[in-house]
Amino acid sequence: MDSKKVRTGSTEVSFYDQGKGNPILLIHGFAGSKHYWDKIIPELANEYRVIALDLPGHGESGMGKDRYSIQDMASTIKELLDQLGLDKVTMFGHSLGGYITLAFAELYPQYLKAFSLVHSTTNPDSEEAKEARENNAKKIQEEGAGAFIEGLSRKLFSPENTEVNAKEIEETVKIGMMTKVEGLVSALMAMKDRPERSKVLEETDLPVLLIAGEQDQIIPPEKTFTVSRDNIEKKVIQNAGHMSMYEQPEELVKVMKDYLAKI
Repeated sequence: MDSKKVRTGSTEVSFYDQGKGNPILLIHGFAGSKHYWDKIIPELANEYRVIALDLPGHGESGMGKDRYSIQDMASTIKELLDQLGLDKVTMFGHSLGGYITLAFAELYPQYLKAFSLVHSTTNPDSEEAKEARENNAKKIQEEGAGAFIEGLSRKLFSPENTEVNAKEIEETVKIGMMTKVEGLVSALMAMKDRPERSKVLEETDLPVLLIAGEQDQIIPPEKTFTVSRDNIEKKVIQNAGHMSMYEQPEELVKVMKDYLAKI
């Protein structure tokens, strides 16, 4: 797939733009990139226009400033949509991408037809998690990202899938190592400082899809399914950890297409 670049504010954003039809936007997780979606984009692009971007400091996107809050990243995405002339999309946010999706739904609901959190949560960090973010940021700045990315990549997958997904784990390490140190530190601080956003799910009239991995060690299903309402659909991907796009791509595509067909 060929990637494109546009300037949004003070930085360049790299993205895929594949297929035709109703537009969907895919937002990757921390230390990821648009490549996280490589296994599922071709299938989705048969029926939809699929846009997948690299967040600031990730993949091939630049960083126009030292720090981006979750809201800043949501604003960057709004600028990208404006550049592409898109006024309504369905947004799927994985992990960190889900935090950004919630902020986007809070700030720019008029741009959304529907949205989905994929292995993500409305909850803020616990005090323990905030401390870990600080420690990891310091370690990355002092020692580089290698050991951190290696350890993180293994935790992303279900323990039961580490052998069968050995190549995919290696791929996530490579993607993680493409992330700029400033991008990692900025994203860690953004996640640490993010507020609780259950209110977004409690108040939105948009169709919402919550997707959890049965064996997710990072965000277990109960932390994804924080709000229950008639407009909120909940799906558990069996035999998947935090990376269903790698672990169970066919099932993830089926869940996404079933949801998209209803909205």
